Amino acid sequence: MSEVSGKGVDRRAMGALSAGHLFTDLNQGAVAALLPFLISERGISLTAAGALVFALTVSSSVVQPLFGIFSDRRPMPALMPLGVLLAGVGMALVGVVPGYLQTFLCVVMSGIGVAAFHPESARFANYVSGSRRARGMSLFSVGGNAGVALGPVVATPLVLAFGLPGTLFLALPAAVMAAVLFLEMPRMLRFEPRRVGDVGGETAPEPEHWGPFSRMIGVVAVRSFVYFGLVAFVASYYERVFDTTPAFGNTALTVMLFGGATGTLVMGPLADRFGRRAVVAASMLALPPLIFGFTLAGPYPGMVLLALTGAATVGTFGVTVVMGQEYLPGRIGLAAGVTMGLSIGLGGVGAPLLGLLADSSGLPAAMLAIAALPVLGLLLTVTLPRKTPASAGGV
Repeated sequence: MSEVSGKGVDRRAMGALSAGHLFTDLNQGAVAALLPFLISERGISLTAAGALVFALTVSSSVVQPLFGIFSDRRPMPALMPLGVLLAGVGMALVGVVPGYLQTFLCVVMSGIGVAAFHPESARFANYVSGSRRARGMSLFSVGGNAGVALGPVVATPLVLAFGLPGTLFLALPAAVMAAVLFLEMPRMLRFEPRRVGDVGGETAPEPEHWGPFSRMIGVVAVRSFVYFGLVAFVASYYERVFDTTPAFGNTALTVMLFGGATGTLVMGPLADRFGRRAVVAASMLALPPLIFGFTLAGPYPGMVLLALTGAATVGTFGVTVVMGQEYLPGRIGLAAGVTMGLSIGLGGVGAPLLGLLADSSGLPAAMLAIAALPVLGLLLTVTLPRKTPASAGGV
């Protein structure tokens, strides 16, 4: 029996994991803020800047399942503090290395740290959540959401105050958080469940449900298309269609992202109470009218709808991670790596495709396409089992 069997979320352990998630993903958010300074002060091209974003996406998202497979075969909790530290140090060095190649490699280093942290930390987030897995995973996920949102808030003042070498300060919170996780590891290890062996003394294999898992990954990819499309075009929609300033458009985007963080906290408990599939289906059902309504509402009412859109889009991130782990109970590191990394990274491919549509037919057409995508997600969701295997009572 694990220490959390039959209990709810352990707040101390989840606090450490969520904070680690925040300080890891903060580095992903910092990249967007650093690009304008790298372009102006280092003279890199827009193509080179885009390549840095691509490098971060591939190294942090696409390779996550590899760390997940490693975590399942040979658990290595040390990847949590090491991942936080590597992510922070890599981004800290971006502002001081001499050339573009070195900058590129530092971004890759930071991305690998992000990829190393997520599967192992999501595995322990599952363990310390007890019978409230969706609630716990939502608390874990909101740390990452907050980190991405805070990245520009932290990085921009540092560079304005100290120039590009100000990025060195990003290593400090990473080092402190790594130390905290290292000190908390012995306690968190007590939550790891002990499996019951069969008569022959070997561990009984847990059933895996690859069919539902694959369809659920389709839902996550559709949601990622919607998310990246909104992130890419909301600010431009305000400027070009609603005729506002760029600052107003960025404020609206921030409102949407913080709406997503709030939705994450709300939807986890709802999923534990009403079921994982029901909450994901409800979010997909709500998104088309919300996004379509935004295109008609105007600047200020549009912000309200964007906050609700963010809640419906981002709010199910933690829920789908739990679903993936419950479909593959013997491979929860791999499940986390795919749901948090690969499928979301692949979803980012949708942004340039939607950009082509926006260039050829206009931003309103691109927004309508984004509004239509959740219909496909809803159709995939209803094919999933009503209850995920290994879910706690009532879900």
